[in-house]
Amino acid sequence: MPTDFEAEGLLGDLENEAREARLQLLRELEKDGVPLDELRAAVEEDRLALLPVERFIEGSGQRYTLDEVAEKSGVDADFLLRLRAALGIAPPDPGAAYATEADLDAAKRMRSLLDAGLPEDGIVENSRVMGLAMAQVAATNNAMVGEAMLQAGDTELEAAHRYLDAAKALEPMMAPAVEYSLRLHLREQLRQAAVNAAALSSGTIAGAQTMTACFADLVDFTRLGQTLDFEQLGSVTSRLAEIARDCARPPVRLVKLIGDAAMLVSQDNDALLEAALKLLDAAESEGEDFPTLRAGLARGDVVGRGGDFYGHTVNLASRICDYAYPSSVLCDEAAQEAAKDGFEFSFAGARRLKGVERPVKLFRVRRADESA
Repeated sequence: MPTDFEAEGLLGDLENEAREARLQLLRELEKDGVPLDELRAAVEEDRLALLPVERFIEGSGQRYTLDEVAEKSGVDADFLLRLRAALGIAPPDPGAAYATEADLDAAKRMRSLLDAGLPEDGIVENSRVMGLAMAQVAATNNAMVGEAMLQAGDTELEAAHRYLDAAKALEPMMAPAVEYSLRLHLREQLRQAAVNAAALSSGTIAGAQTMTACFADLVDFTRLGQTLDFEQLGSVTSRLAEIARDCARPPVRLVKLIGDAAMLVSQDNDALLEAALKLLDAAESEGEDFPTLRAGLARGDVVGRGGDFYGHTVNLASRICDYAYPSSVLCDEAAQEAAKDGFEFSFAGARRLKGVERPVKLFRVRRADESA
């Protein structure tokens, strides 16, 4: 017997076309097997129009409990929970049949990786990094599709059908696009990697490596946050991301974006010095409406973990950036000494930086042809 959605309070105070549209959508979802409790939760959370897409992405077919996935894949249930947490996904309810065939296939791939000799901690760390990256990809994709598909005056039914049609059209393209991007980055990073005699002798490539680190940030970003609306602020940070990616050409790598700042690294000291100067040039070319950039660089040992880099050198670059004047690039003595032809340096004094025990000699960086 069909549910009386009005009696259940799921039509709220909607009237006319909007009321009829929600009623039809509820009937479609009920016919598709969505339980009443799930429908009620979707209405309360204002995501009823997105429920058809959610179910499409989730997929149909048999469902498995955590213990069933563990048994069929040969992977310990606790390790499966660690992987799920690393990906940033909440644990399933105890005993719930939550897993799809895709979840089971993923668990079997984990078994293959373990059998190949990869360490559990390494797989978890890789999953954590992948989870962070995929969360950003998903958020960007959802925002793009949501903005493109939603039309003024839509009913929930019209929006739901349009979102679902878009998901069906785009879903086959997503996995190849992610794989393509991953292959490109793997290739570029391998071109910069090295397996030296020490690594061959020890059987590990972990440990410190000498690199130059750079932080570039927007000047007075906090003040901007008080004068610009959210859309304008988002536009500024998005443009910073675009500029940073454009300037971070191999052998320079864009490690991450942190709100108003970008972190870049490279083993090639000169390439990173040039990238920092290009960043400032690009920001200046944006015009008066775009904030000024500044940058700080340091060279020394860093440790790579989970796609990020850590150590005194990284912290020092961040502190030097804080000291840089607007539209200027500052570096430490190690980066200045490692530089080859093409740059001019002017001594900017020895400064006591927060968290650094001894004063640090700082140098302002310019291209040689600019200081002539």
